Amino acid sequence: MENFYRKQRTRLGLLMDGAKPLGGQWNFDKENREPLPKKYEWQPYLQHKRDEIDQEVAQSLGMTPTTTWATTRAGALKALKHFLENHSENFGRYEDAISSENWAVHHSLLSPYINNGLLLPGEVVKAAVKKFEGGDIPIASAEAFIRQIIGWREYINGMYWHLGPDYKEANHLRANRKLLPLFTDSSATKMNCLASTVKDIEDRSWVHHIPRLMILSNLALISGVNPQEFLGWMRAAFIDASDWVMVPNVIGMGVHADGGQMMTKPYASGGAYISRMSNYCGSCIYDPKKRTGDDACPFTTLYWNFLDEHADEFKGNHRMAQQLAGLKRLSDLPDVRDRAKTVLKGLEKGTI
Repeated sequence: MENFYRKQRTRLGLLMDGAKPLGGQWNFDKENREPLPKKYEWQPYLQHKRDEIDQEVAQSLGMTPTTTWATTRAGALKALKHFLENHSENFGRYEDAISSENWAVHHSLLSPYINNGLLLPGEVVKAAVKKFEGGDIPIASAEAFIRQIIGWREYINGMYWHLGPDYKEANHLRANRKLLPLFTDSSATKMNCLASTVKDIEDRSWVHHIPRLMILSNLALISGVNPQEFLGWMRAAFIDASDWVMVPNVIGMGVHADGGQMMTKPYASGGAYISRMSNYCGSCIYDPKKRTGDDACPFTTLYWNFLDEHADEFKGNHRMAQQLAGLKRLSDLPDVRDRAKTVLKGLEKGTI
């Protein structure tokens, strides 16, 4: 993806200084992806008025319309303008942060409109570049946002067609656990991060890329949920979902079901990452630092159990060497295995 992104920048002439990237580097991740500070001042998001068509459709479906999403081209343009004026400045810095206090942080909320044609990718990029050139957006945030569109989004689309129709059936790790109850019912878990994330999905059919990857997909991966069941749920649950979006992101990046065709390592982690990038753990009954015991974080327990179960699979992967070395140093691995069995049973029953 990195090579593809650089070629995209060069081909389109975006944030370039001749043949070199503006600012002397292709990305500014070292300046981005910070956890949110305490007592953060939140910027509001738009509420969209419902017209007669919205009301008619909602009534026919027996539902109450919400005001989260625009349903017209005019509304989508207002959403783009609102993001650029109120959220784009801090998009990059906090793009990986999660908070129970704000469901969107500084994300653009534009993916549904781009995916359904109410906005065009080119006009979104053009508008962001204009804001940057006007001095309203720091280069770190401008580059991070533009990369999501011309880099990751286009790369995923290309990979979807390149990998072919059978790719969605991949299950390299032979994960066959049924979809866990918590994915469809936020009350079926005591884990604060998952209860909050799934509740957001129930309310708005959307959470940003880090909860999708490091909470939802991470749990599906380390608990061995069947990739096709998880993919089916993601396709049904998210407002910006479609095959080309979800198949590579879930099968390739999310649950490593393709054995590394798209990503060079599985995105598995314990509770430490969630603790660092969110405020969920402080009020949770589970401790992200513990891997054994009744109050051990299920993410931490299942992470080490996942590495243990698939150690032979990953032993030749240089990007997994550090994690596997850590696994060898565990003196309580038998206890971790026992705790993992308890956790998995509890997740299946909706009691963990």
